[in-house]
Amino acid sequence: MNKVRGSKVRGLGFWMTLALVVGNMIGSGIYILPATLAPLGFNQLIGWAVTLAGALCLAAAFARMGARLPLAGGPYAYAQAAFGPIPGFVTAWSYWTMLWAGNGAVAVALVSNLSLIAPWIGATPAVPALLSVGFVWLLTLVNIRGVRAAGDVSVVTTALKLVPLAGLIGLAIWLLITGAPTVVQPEVPLSGGVIATAAGLTFWGFLGLESATVPADKVENARTVVPRATLIGVAITGLVYMGISGAFALYMPMADAAASPAPVADFLARFFGSGMGQVVALFAAISAFGTLNGFILLQGEVPWAMARGGVFPRWFAAEGPRGTPVRSHVVSSILLSIVTLLNYGRGMGDLFAFIASVSLAAGMLSYFVAMLAAVRLLPDERPMVIAALVGAAFIAWAAWGLGAEALTYGAGFVALGLPVYLWIRRDGAASTTANDPG
Repeated sequence: MNKVRGSKVRGLGFWMTLALVVGNMIGSGIYILPATLAPLGFNQLIGWAVTLAGALCLAAAFARMGARLPLAGGPYAYAQAAFGPIPGFVTAWSYWTMLWAGNGAVAVALVSNLSLIAPWIGATPAVPALLSVGFVWLLTLVNIRGVRAAGDVSVVTTALKLVPLAGLIGLAIWLLITGAPTVVQPEVPLSGGVIATAAGLTFWGFLGLESATVPADKVENARTVVPRATLIGVAITGLVYMGISGAFALYMPMADAAASPAPVADFLARFFGSGMGQVVALFAAISAFGTLNGFILLQGEVPWAMARGGVFPRWFAAEGPRGTPVRSHVVSSILLSIVTLLNYGRGMGDLFAFIASVSLAAGMLSYFVAMLAAVRLLPDERPMVIAALVGAAFIAWAAWGLGAEALTYGAGFVALGLPVYLWIRRDGAASTTANDPG
């Protein structure tokens, strides 16, 4: 077993690491995504297939780099190893900001689903905001307590979140086997542009595929577990997504799915009766809770790895008694809390959406640079080089789908980190000079 940061604290085993990968990709969004994709018709299935192929290329490259270089930090670690500190910092900065800004939406989704079960939550001023921030800090404390505690939460919540999704897919398979009549859907012509739109929407369902590589130093037998968990996790997630999409295409009218605020609940209600809304909302809340836990783990690991690599203040490199990056967790969750509260401020919803979209556009850079790093780090492995180049092309295509405005602001968001880097390097150089006896 690999030692975890030089301590005797037990790390993440295979099942915990797999749960982290699957749990971070399958969040609460899958419970509403069928409504967004419904107007695209069967183009969505092709979009899922294209996205799954691209995600598997990304996963293969991350898995191989994780096996060859089981370093903490994921995309940042590989960019730093391949290209040096400046690309490493830019990659880490874009990835880290994507994490804590995106986590604000996950925290809000968690409480939004709970409010469907307990309407008084949404009807009471300030309660949703306080609950969202409360869940953020509860899970921050879980992660500070130790990696095994966070891993236990991932295993339980991932298992639970798959229950209604597996049930929906199982129901569709049973209907297909028994010859149940399928619905007649309006014809939506197959189109490259529509498929690209579908791929752009579905790609977000695979954000987090690199999750096992970020805390690699905390994974037991990382050289074996990280690549296995990454590839198997992406494959499982892709099968779940395509199974759900196929079920809706066959057995739920497109107009009904597109108009539904809770399409998964409405699909199940067609066969099991009313009352499914609250049941599915509960599982959606559990799903968001697990995803928030997993991404809080990652958002604490990245600044710690940056500090250890010399591209972030050394203050962030400190660890608690359980070997966890306490300071990184606290600062990341403070930023996450601010973004979460922005979403509940009156008139701030547009601002939050803007921040989230820009951070996501910036975060795409981390995936792109990581694929270029794979080409540089694995030159003797032709299949991996090809997979990495395909992954880089897919990311560029998906980023193009975001539009010029989002990409322009995303580039500006990344540029905001450069003064931080220059200050850190200048401060480090000054310290070296002061300590030089010559």
